[in-house]
Amino acid sequence: MMNVEQYLSDRMKEGTIHMALLDPDKQRPEDAGKLAAAAKRAGSDVIMIGGSTGVNSENLGATARAIREMSGLPSIHFPGGPKELSAEVDSIFFMSLVNSTDPLWIFKAQAYAAPFVKKLGIETLSMGYIIVEPGMKVGEVGKADPIKRNEVDKAVGYAIACEMYGMKYVYLEAGSGADRPVPQEMIRAVKDSISIPLIVGGGIRTPEAARAAREAGADAIVTGTFIEECSDIARLKDVVDAARGRP
Repeated sequence: MMNVEQYLSDRMKEGTIHMALLDPDKQRPEDAGKLAAAAKRAGSDVIMIGGSTGVNSENLGATARAIREMSGLPSIHFPGGPKELSAEVDSIFFMSLVNSTDPLWIFKAQAYAAPFVKKLGIETLSMGYIIVEPGMKVGEVGKADPIKRNEVDKAVGYAIACEMYGMKYVYLEAGSGADRPVPQEMIRAVKDSISIPLIVGGGIRTPEAARAAREAGADAIVTGTFIEECSDIARLKDVVDAARGRP
């Protein structure tokens, strides 16, 4: 099986990568497979699988199989809780929602899931997950204390702490369906403060927004709602090209 961490590292050495996020609760597995194939044609590097609610081991596993069969791209489980695990995924973001107000999402859920993740043999990618306002559903479910858009120093502090804890990635998240992406100034400041890869997502649905995140220093750009709602492959390709810095 592919080593996803090495795959991501190799891709990021070439420049910013694009990650497509698909929610198993929003479409049938075969439809997710078709979306993943379309994302691959548009230039996506990897498929993340997850959602804040409605995901279980059954639809997660079926979606991962369909994505593998129809796109061939590696999958990363983006978990919304400790009970939605499947050996069908290639890897999992083993993450802490570091600005949650509930210990469950900071460490308790991870401690519950860890023995099962180990038993299933899923490759783990440790990540510090930081919610930026508006935060949307993930901020609500995760009981986050969202970082305000002007609290750049606060975001930097969280990011540095994540790296000091030994996490391999930092993720700045405005929330799926957000009306505004993470500010450029915040992305740039966080990127300048850490030496591990920076992932940015939430509210990125135009080439301009994708380009702004890339130019600010994002190593990976995530689009989810946009991909699920976009039926125009050319429009999708424009966003992916902007994320990856292609003309």
